[in-house]
Amino acid sequence: MRASRVLAVTVTAFAAVGLAAPMAAATNGPVNVAVNPQAVHQGGTLKITARGCGHGGTVWSNAFPTTSLSAGDGTNYAHARVRNNTTPGHYHLSVKCSDNDRIATHKFTVLAGNGAQGGLGGSMGPNSTEMQVGGGLVAAAAVGGAVFLVRRRRTSHAAF
Repeated sequence: MRASRVLAVTVTAFAAVGLAAPMAAATNGPVNVAVNPQAVHQGGTLKITARGCGHGGTVWSNAFPTTSLSAGDGTNYAHARVRNNTTPGHYHLSVKCSDNDRIATHKFTVLAGNGAQGGLGGSMGPNSTEMQVGGGLVAAAAVGGAVFLVRRRRTSHAAF
């Protein structure tokens, strides 16, 4: 009698664990959605993070094309590039997991302009003012060099 009771409890415990496993594997949908940066210039890139999408998902908004959310346990990531012609203002993005119908939203702001073009270094060409100053310096150096050579030549002929 005692053994049958222990066996019944053991079987019930294993059945409970076995039935709970698929529910633990299922996700409840996207949670803790975050956007970095919160405000981005037209043409800029957003990093979207969410939790709860073990099999990945999709992210979409009126400001950028639909993009994929990475798969994996823990935090899921997506990078979205805001269109260059997006009207500045406040927007919402939506996140949906591949294995769930729940949708989470988050706000972000699109700013006017392209922002700073940092890191370009020497890859940008000079403007017209810089070209004029540079041309003037080259011309002054050429005139100064010619004067130096002519005076030097005259003094060297006079010594002979």
